[in-house]
Amino acid sequence: MKSWLFLVIAIISEVVATSALKQSEGFTRLLPSGLVVVGYGLAFYFLSLTLKSIPLGVAYAIWSGVGVALIALVGWLLYGQRLDLPALLGLGLIVAGVLLISLISKTTSH
Repeated sequence: MKSWLFLVIAIISEVVATSALKQSEGFTRLLPSGLVVVGYGLAFYFLSLTLKSIPLGVAYAIWSGVGVALIALVGWLLYGQRLDLPALLGLGLIVAGVLLISLISKTTSH
């Protein structure tokens, strides 16, 4: 159970870091740039803790899939970026894949 919490923290840290990456303006702004470095550092640290009990491929698939979906949501909410129907369908497939892996697959330790 602790590994799943670590994975959630890793995902949130990565999403915060990626969001700050846009605001860093090519690492020319100090605060967002620092947030990028700290956020990615935390993301990889907590992902490494996750890998003690969740298989690498499963953890990475969930980490990257949920991260992609959340970054798309952040782009829409904070930056006014539009998503067309194919993009929404693709994101839905990613979310469906993450749910299939994490809820049904016997590969993960529930």
